[in-house]
Amino acid sequence: MEIETYSSLGGQVALVTGANRGIGERVAARLADLGATVYAGKRADETVAAGLRPLELDVTDEDDIVDAVDRIDDEKGRIDVLVNNAGVMDNRVALEDMGTAEIDRTMAVNLRGPMLLSKYALPLLLLRDGSRIVNVSSGLSSLTGEMGRGMPAYRVSKSGLNALTAYLDAEYGDQGIIANAVCPGWARTEMGGPDAERSAGEAAETPVWLARFKPGGPGGEFWRDKQVIEW
Repeated sequence: MEIETYSSLGGQVALVTGANRGIGERVAARLADLGATVYAGKRADETVAAGLRPLELDVTDEDDIVDAVDRIDDEKGRIDVLVNNAGVMDNRVALEDMGTAEIDRTMAVNLRGPMLLSKYALPLLLLRDGSRIVNVSSGLSSLTGEMGRGMPAYRVSKSGLNALTAYLDAEYGDQGIIANAVCPGWARTEMGGPDAERSAGEAAETPVWLARFKPGGPGGEFWRDKQVIEW
């Protein structure tokens, strides 16, 4: 299937969470290079690259989410691309050894945050046909693959993020929203570690591609390296 993508995002507005480092930083920079006005979500003590609009946004804080969307509405009156990238890894132990606080933290960042941000951003996303939501997930979320070997909170939170993607497509796809999830691959980031197989820039390629879909593009899918994969 031939998928039409924008070669320029001039005039469009993007919000990228977790944009201060790693994959999020590279996604935000590339969207800005394509001409978008990019709001780069970060915590209060973090900085973002030049050319991005820093936006204080802790995705576990509902007030932060509301304030962030309100600011974009006041300044631009639109959101064309939402990239739910902010995420954390749990402490990689099995469920019986994982503390409840660790489970709650992982779910709050990886699933509750993207769900609330989508909720509050939808009125702006729905203003124009073909707005995109890109949820940065993981191959570890796959229900068809190996779900054991530790990391229960991370795995389940990312499975939930894929389910959120399917919901957004089913609920809002016929209103013009293009929602997709993506496995960026194992990348050399603070989360992925120095031994990962690809750079943060390489991992950003498919999320950026999904953020460029034109109206009518496919939604409700899980992608890796620009190919649909099972989950």
